[in-house]
Amino acid sequence: MKPLLLTDIERALRDSWGADTCTPEFRPHWSPDNPARDQCGVTAMVLNDLLGGELMRGEVHVEGVRVDYHWWNRLGMGIEIDLTREQFGPEEIVTEGIVIPRPPTFVRLREEYELLRARVAEKLGQRQTANPAPVVV
Repeated sequence: MKPLLLTDIERALRDSWGADTCTPEFRPHWSPDNPARDQCGVTAMVLNDLLGGELMRGEVHVEGVRVDYHWWNRLGMGIEIDLTREQFGPEEIVTEGIVIPRPPTFVRLREEYELLRARVAEKLGQRQTANPAPVVV
């Protein structure tokens, strides 16, 4: 079996994004021109499923006011991976992140997470587990 590379995971995630996997409030504004937009929470959770590590969350500020949160991953040795960073315009500033423990249950975005997770697993040729990992984003 071929080893799974980060480039394979990144390609599978990027190829799996769609309006149906982004934050529902943003869905009417999602565009293939900026496919990473509002995919950060579910993307960070799927990457956490595959690689472990820690979930990071920072604030998104525009003109000094928090307008949203941004999620990414930190792996061993402090290596941070942010596959959706390009979603932001120059006016959007992401603050330094803090570690957010992965909660035991979903609060929101369960359907979007499960859909993205299934698409990525299919692209990577992996079988889905019967009980997907819980997520809060």
